[in-house]
Amino acid sequence: MNKTNTATRIIFIVIAIALVWIIYSAFRSFNNNVSSLLQPLQQTNRDLSTQVAGLLHPTPTILPDPVTIVHEVRSLARLETIQYTIEKVITAEVNQGLFGPLFGDRLLFVAHGTVIAGVDLEKLAPEGLTIKDNILYVQLPPAEVFIATLDNQKSYVYDRDTGFLTKGDINLETAARQVAEDEIRKAAIEDGILAQAQINAQAYLVRLFMALGYPEVIFNK
Repeated sequence: MNKTNTATRIIFIVIAIALVWIIYSAFRSFNNNVSSLLQPLQQTNRDLSTQVAGLLHPTPTILPDPVTIVHEVRSLARLETIQYTIEKVITAEVNQGLFGPLFGDRLLFVAHGTVIAGVDLEKLAPEGLTIKDNILYVQLPPAEVFIATLDNQKSYVYDRDTGFLTKGDINLETAARQVAEDEIRKAAIEDGILAQAQINAQAYLVRLFMALGYPEVIFNK
């Protein structure tokens, strides 16, 4: 009797294990089939998400016109003889009256710029060069400022004070930069950049003309 019960139990265990294995295999096969069926749908969903993202956050396309129009080309003979590096503080403000603490906006802008001056030899007329008694007389055109520009990397807003009820004027810094460029040019001229540019140009041209064989050079005023 015990042997019969033992054999029956063994057969029952084997059958149970076989059933578990069959159920596991069927469930695994079902999952694989479902995954295979859902894969195209998931891919379609990803593609659709990408397209929607592209519509909501489009990447700009830049298309330069292949046609280039050159309006003017001319030879330049600018003799740059001096360069100034200038730093200047600019104050820009709006609404600084009675209601300034509420609606005012004020900033201090430290402008760092470069001014280059010299003589444009293209403006030297043929009659500006004459020779008399083996002396070369030169009538140079007046010195002028060629470049007056801000160095945006070195220029910065040092301080800004806005009223309690305002976020500030978005164009105030731009206006300060525009004024700063003019002020840098004006400061260089007031400091005598044009006179020094003229002197430097004459010193350079004296050496050049003497190297060309002219023993004496005089610049007419």
